Amino acid sequence: MATRVIGAGTLARDLGRWRNVDEDGEIESTRRSARPAYLALAEGIRLLIHDGRAPLGVALPSERDLAGTLGVSRTTITSTYSLLRENGYLISRQGSRSTVALPRDVQHDGSKPARSILAMMAASELPTIDMTYAAMAAPLEMQEAYSVALEGLPAYLGTHGMDPVGVLALREAIARRFTERGLPTEPDQILVTLGAQHGLRLLLNVLTAPAARVLIDHPTYPNAIEAIRDVGARPVPVPLRPESPGQGWDLDGIRSAARQTAATLAYLVPDFNNPTGLLLDADGRAELAAIARETRMTVVIDESMADLHLTGEPQQPPVAAFAKGNEIVTIGSASKSFWGGLRVGWIRTNQPLITKLLGIRSTVDLGTPVMDQLATCHLLANADTILDRRRDQLRAQRAALVETVAEELPDWRLSYGAGGMSVWAQLPAPVSTALAATAPNHGVLLAAGPRFGVQGAFERFIRLPFTHQEPELRLAVKAIAAAYEALTPRAADPLQPLTCY
Repeated sequence: MATRVIGAGTLARDLGRWRNVDEDGEIESTRRSARPAYLALAEGIRLLIHDGRAPLGVALPSERDLAGTLGVSRTTITSTYSLLRENGYLISRQGSRSTVALPRDVQHDGSKPARSILAMMAASELPTIDMTYAAMAAPLEMQEAYSVALEGLPAYLGTHGMDPVGVLALREAIARRFTERGLPTEPDQILVTLGAQHGLRLLLNVLTAPAARVLIDHPTYPNAIEAIRDVGARPVPVPLRPESPGQGWDLDGIRSAARQTAATLAYLVPDFNNPTGLLLDADGRAELAAIARETRMTVVIDESMADLHLTGEPQQPPVAAFAKGNEIVTIGSASKSFWGGLRVGWIRTNQPLITKLLGIRSTVDLGTPVMDQLATCHLLANADTILDRRRDQLRAQRAALVETVAEELPDWRLSYGAGGMSVWAQLPAPVSTALAATAPNHGVLLAAGPRFGVQGAFERFIRLPFTHQEPELRLAVKAIAAAYEALTPRAADPLQPLTCY
């Protein structure tokens, strides 16, 4: 069967104003540290691959065609394709075109965000602030948590150490926190995982089939979109509507989409949605549970951000507290609350589903590391103190980010909810992908808006996490402003009214 090929014109259109280059193939810039055009072009194509606009398995245009369309030398295109091959984004076979691929570590570890090609290269001397992650450094108590875990480890050394369900002490601690939030939970309703993303993948393998529809809020966590696609299912976006009082979620839209598509599964992030920070109120949670019952749809609720409320108000009760049966499954994680390097998460559901999940899990891994589970037990026991301090830190960092954006990028519109770790910024022009490709040349890495949606949505948006220290955040915004200024003279486009995310 013939290989599908992306046309040079189509690729050029999707790349947008990736970077102007001079006649020698060098990036036009007054900065002494400017990089060659092939690096910026490779990064632009990489972003299209992760956005899904350069689908896996299709071939890129010939070097001659793309060089002619972009107005650069064949050498620039040759170098671009070579760099993409070296980093696993192209596969070449003798006698056929190079086809789009993903690096092996990205294919097999959905929890690992794909690093920029520019970030992977050591050629640059420019200090780089990585704004592609919404995650904080470890709290002061992390070393103590592992010291306590090490002291408790001997009790487990007489066993084989592989427990696919999770150690009882941790399951008890997680169940206790659910109960304290208004959802009575027993330890046997908890399955400990290698993070929320791992839990989602296990659930997708059990609850979906190829070509099945899975409803998602839009925008949403990009690795969840890729996980849905990985199992052959199809994400069905339901737009967030921030103008909806007290909600942000189009519940009527969710109900209609479930009925019209016959979706049997939804993945939603009602606790400080990533990237918008929006929070679904109690009435919305009750209605969402009712929708799940009416449509016989299982709703997977991602509570990874649930501890990060920044308005001073208490947490909302879990959505599952409004369920009358097993229609709501909850996944959570220690990575956002405590540390991304702590690969511990959980699924709260009924015992029959846990049994099915264990059958799938045995083909993938044999359990979560005991040391990490014991460390998480200690952190959960001291969660109030740790989280109060981290929430204060996030509030201060968010204020610094918002203030600096107002100074440096006054025509950007910022939207943020009651918590979470990021601000969702609307740009005056649809240049998100181009900005993410340009930003590394100014010392900052960004995740383009289309990564958080499907079908190329959100070119007018970009996520700005506020998880770095204040001085770094201010430097990052200044770098973003410099990158944006390089694009805006050639990307003027009137700002349209803000109607939805």
